[in-house]
Amino acid sequence: MYLCFMQIKYSFIVPVYNRPQEIDELLASMQVMKFNAPYEIVIIEDGSTETSENIIAKYEHDLKINYYKKPNTGPGDSRNYGMRKAQGNYFIILDSDVILPTNYLQEVDLFLHKRYVHCFGGPDDAHASFSNLQKAISYSMTSYLTTGGIRGRKSVVNKFQPRSFNMGLSKEAFNASKGFGNIHPGEDPDLTIRLWKLGYETALIPEAKVFHKRRISWDKFFIQVNKFGLVRPILNKWHPETAKLTYWFPALFLGYIVGSFISLFLGIWQFIAMLLLYFGVIFLGATFKYKSVSIGFQSIIAVGIQFYGYGKGFLTSYFYVHLLKRVPQEQFKKLFFSN
Repeated sequence: MYLCFMQIKYSFIVPVYNRPQEIDELLASMQVMKFNAPYEIVIIEDGSTETSENIIAKYEHDLKINYYKKPNTGPGDSRNYGMRKAQGNYFIILDSDVILPTNYLQEVDLFLHKRYVHCFGGPDDAHASFSNLQKAISYSMTSYLTTGGIRGRKSVVNKFQPRSFNMGLSKEAFNASKGFGNIHPGEDPDLTIRLWKLGYETALIPEAKVFHKRRISWDKFFIQVNKFGLVRPILNKWHPETAKLTYWFPALFLGYIVGSFISLFLGIWQFIAMLLLYFGVIFLGATFKYKSVSIGFQSIIAVGIQFYGYGKGFLTSYFYVHLLKRVPQEQFKKLFFSN
């Protein structure tokens, strides 16, 4: 039985910065999406020098697209800009590097009519067309064997921190919260926590999956996860009630690796054996999932980069923000946009 009787009008909010090819792939997936009611797509060009204007022209006859250009102020502010311009009463926020399954909006709509929440998130996965490297990174970020598993586990359905690559937000909740802040990354958990403080619920919609390309090189992946590590102690400083021991796991894992090698030199091999067993399980899990030995080996690299990058960033930020009491906006200027 449906518990929501309001008419939900959806507006997709997609900021983009110099990635017209990604917009092309996203709009192509929306073109074949199965949904009976009309919806709107709001694309915000965030100061791009390589715009998506010609790409969008290809789809204007099939999709309702509102396209805006603005100076570069970051993805959070661009999403806020798009939500202020949008005509719907429920916003679905996507990154430009995702592809939607044909049933995506059907699953969102079904869930919200059964159990309306003002903010939701959905999981992500790798599409069959993605490169082996992208699949390996996706496995590292989403597997239950790594910290990425929290992004789509059903055990966190009722207390879920949505991520802005696949996130829904009601117009009411946007108006109450004023949307995203100017930190990036980290603007999405910050918004979620502020919504909780305002009394709004969040939820995971497990069936509302997107295919997420993520980074396309090891260097870019390291930069991304390192920034994730940098912002977490800042968020813990702003919202101390949400700090968890699990946020320390990648840093503790680094300590375990160092300790394992020291123990090996002292003739104690059991710790390094456990480490090799763990990476062996990662290899087997990725190999069987994607039926590729190459992806299995690359997944080991991806997990190592993820833990090292995040752990290094976390410890660096914790040292400056929590121990030295530095102001985050001054110590880590590159993590903040000026609106």
